[in-house]
Amino acid sequence: MTLIKSISGIRGTVGGPAGENLTPPDIVKFTTAYVRFIAARCPNRKPTIVIGRDARISGELVADLVEGTVLACGADVINVGLCTTPGTEMAVITYKADGGIILTASHNPRQWNALKLLNAEGEFLNDREGKQVLAMAEEDDYAYPAIDAIGQVVSREPFNDKHIEQVLALPAVEVETVRKRRFKVVIDAVNSVGGIVMPRLLRALGCEVVELNCEPTGEFAHNPEPLPQHLTEISQVIVREKADLGIVVDPDVDRLAFVNEDGSMFVEEYTLVAVADYILSLKPGATVSNLSSSRALRDVTERYGCHYYASAVGEVNVTTKMKEVGAVIGGEGNGGVIYPELHYGRDALVGTALFLTYLAKKGMTMTQLRATYPAYFASKNKIELTPAIDVDKVLREVKARYSNEKVNDIDGVKIDFPDNWVHLRKSNTEPIIRVYTEAHSMEEADALAQRFIAEIKNICQS
Repeated sequence: MTLIKSISGIRGTVGGPAGENLTPPDIVKFTTAYVRFIAARCPNRKPTIVIGRDARISGELVADLVEGTVLACGADVINVGLCTTPGTEMAVITYKADGGIILTASHNPRQWNALKLLNAEGEFLNDREGKQVLAMAEEDDYAYPAIDAIGQVVSREPFNDKHIEQVLALPAVEVETVRKRRFKVVIDAVNSVGGIVMPRLLRALGCEVVELNCEPTGEFAHNPEPLPQHLTEISQVIVREKADLGIVVDPDVDRLAFVNEDGSMFVEEYTLVAVADYILSLKPGATVSNLSSSRALRDVTERYGCHYYASAVGEVNVTTKMKEVGAVIGGEGNGGVIYPELHYGRDALVGTALFLTYLAKKGMTMTQLRATYPAYFASKNKIELTPAIDVDKVLREVKARYSNEKVNDIDGVKIDFPDNWVHLRKSNTEPIIRVYTEAHSMEEADALAQRFIAEIKNICQS
């Protein structure tokens, strides 16, 4: 069906023709290129690569192929097994490895998987590095090392408990403060690796935990993207159990969404907003989110007399901007919290621990806390791409039509109107054009989105 090669890694549907899907030859090809890339940075010694995966049905198959290929390329392996994306990133840092490969297609459905590629800092490769790996994958003159030079498996040990310990050791995470509140929490881990790690974290924080979809079978109980329309079950359970809140993570646990005590959505855009509010109260400084994220982060940042910055979409773009401006907190409006005091990666564990600390310190309910933030409503839509759609032409035409408005084209086209905004961009992870809007009411956001969807269709037909 699809094989997407981008800044976000090598992502595709499992099965089908090689070169068009994520098949064994494709997995070997791109893993080989990545190990060659890492090895070039480690002259005169064997590199060490961390491998971790989520609980997808294809995970074990892909992991075995990746591990064998890494060893065949002459690199050693630290295999952390079922592990979150942020956990695998932290393992690279903790073990001082030379890189890492995370096997996850994040929020994509069950038929997808992917190779996400990390550098020695446990961060995603940047655009230049990613392009270098893709170019190396097309070279056909590589000779694999002889038997005496193949790699070894250094260890096969889970890393999840170490990750939890590192989160709980952060000064901003007040474990005893959270324990005193004795929160009752429903956790929905969509039957992936979050079912292993999130209940452990919550219990370590003294929470009473109600587990929902926490068996790591890879059979996702609902669409794995943590959007409101997919979270009806947890809303009902929260009300029935009289819980204080609900927590939802995606299959690889880098995205985090909260649900209020009455079953309503805290809204994943506000995950980062609330955590940033807490961090800014401790340490004022710059904040960063991507162009598709809510204006609410800007508003909260300015309350503290600090500066907000926008980056292109993509975790590596956010972290690059955060380092550039020395941000104290950042992330993406899809529920991705990046806290540099731990590491430069979206991390639902650290997001949860910081959020619960703030909620405990404020002494508020979820709905009371949510009411302290500006009310914005986001509409997230998409247009399926076909060969007939020229995305670059569409974006050029839209930019030209709205040249008198405040336009940012560092990533697609974002038009900031006085009371709302629209962001149009080609996805890095799916064959779609994303159409994101935000306004002061859901009706206004939806109407703005439909207006631009209609404009795009008209441009495509012209």
